[in-house]
Amino acid sequence: MSETQPSSGTSATRRQVLARTGALGAGIAFTGAISELFAGTAAAHGKAGYGPLVPDPDGLLDLPKGFRYKVLSREGDALLSGEGKVPSNHDGMAAFKGRHGGTHLVRNHENRVTAKIAVPTVAGLTYDPMGKGGCTALTLDSRNNVTGERVAIAGTAVNCAGGPTPWGTWLTCEETEDKAGTNGYTKDHGFIFEVDPVDPRRSGAVPLTAMGRFQHEAIAVDPRRGVVYETEDAFQKPFGLFYRFLPEKPEGGLGSLRAGGRLQAMRVPGVPDLSSVQETGASFDGIEWVDVPDPLAAQTPIRLQDFGPKGITHAQKLEGCYWGGRSVYFVSSFAKSAEGSAADHYGQIWRYDPSSRRLTLVIVFGPDSDLQLPGEEPDNICLAPSGGLMVAEDGEGAQHVYGLTRRGEVYPMARGRQNIGTPEKPEWGEFAGVTFSPDEDTMFVNCYTPGTTFAVTGPWHR
Repeated sequence: MSETQPSSGTSATRRQVLARTGALGAGIAFTGAISELFAGTAAAHGKAGYGPLVPDPDGLLDLPKGFRYKVLSREGDALLSGEGKVPSNHDGMAAFKGRHGGTHLVRNHENRVTAKIAVPTVAGLTYDPMGKGGCTALTLDSRNNVTGERVAIAGTAVNCAGGPTPWGTWLTCEETEDKAGTNGYTKDHGFIFEVDPVDPRRSGAVPLTAMGRFQHEAIAVDPRRGVVYETEDAFQKPFGLFYRFLPEKPEGGLGSLRAGGRLQAMRVPGVPDLSSVQETGASFDGIEWVDVPDPLAAQTPIRLQDFGPKGITHAQKLEGCYWGGRSVYFVSSFAKSAEGSAADHYGQIWRYDPSSRRLTLVIVFGPDSDLQLPGEEPDNICLAPSGGLMVAEDGEGAQHVYGLTRRGEVYPMARGRQNIGTPEKPEWGEFAGVTFSPDEDTMFVNCYTPGTTFAVTGPWHR
């Protein structure tokens, strides 16, 4: 099989709208290579979804019948630690096992210099006093009552997503390339930082410089090899790259990534732009990994650096990333030819198998779809207890968390009701940070603005 041509997969998919009636949401069918997306997960339940969404009388979150939500934390409220207010712009998040059935949550705050409420600076936890971003950590009991809420890291910038490690820490990612002297910053930004969800002072505020300085979005760790995969959310041309970091200490553990390693970018031979691939199930063998010339991007952003005569593979709007089974999955949220992409789509989900060095396009959302339907511009993703995915939508119109079954059906799981626009021109805050508790009984999710963290319970295993 040629390295420069995709192997034969199933026929190209075309999204078929099955239903859409206000609060009933929509069902969207796919064909193709969908089954491999859920390798190693539980079987999907017999029908797509948990039923129609029921309008929330409190105007916050619509859910299917039988599900309930609890507001854990709201922007502007006082942190229980007394360190200040709950910061703005709730984004990526992860849940870790706590004591006596409880949970530790680590939550990003994607704060730029213009943010309304900064992450409070705390001695020993602050990287750059002029940075307004960072993370907060919540401690929950077995009933999802908040028993603690504190600053986990401060003085960072534009903390977008990240990902959990197999050793129980959170890697928070800065989605910026601003250097010291830009926007008032006193230090360079664009790094990954490790956060201990139980005791943030153990991790401090140390940039993992060997993992690269670029517009980070999300990470996923190969639990067997210790390799860390990283996405770059660069939506303006030249677009971002998909990276892997080969750590000097692949056995892991808190602080192990500070020992350094090698940063590489993915090259798909013959494919300079992933958006050009439109066939669901298309796969490419012989994926190459090329050393990044200057991971610190001292003079030139990494995506503009010289990767040799073969170049490197770019993609617009690389976002969510997670490890499932024996592969890493990552999302390209959208691609627009008018902005320089090779082709248009409203979302791709890719799978890379490191054992076979094969890259496969698992799902593509086509450009002929209705932006008001759930299912466009996927962002954060996570595995769901039902044996599928939960995906946070980041697009136009009403914002949803939607599920994707292993049969390829999309169903609405939640819809935001907080209007951040006007009655004449309504807007809704995007969803982010979707994640499940270790016992899989609770889905945690953030509304980006106004910053709100929800705990959703119900018949997940039905």
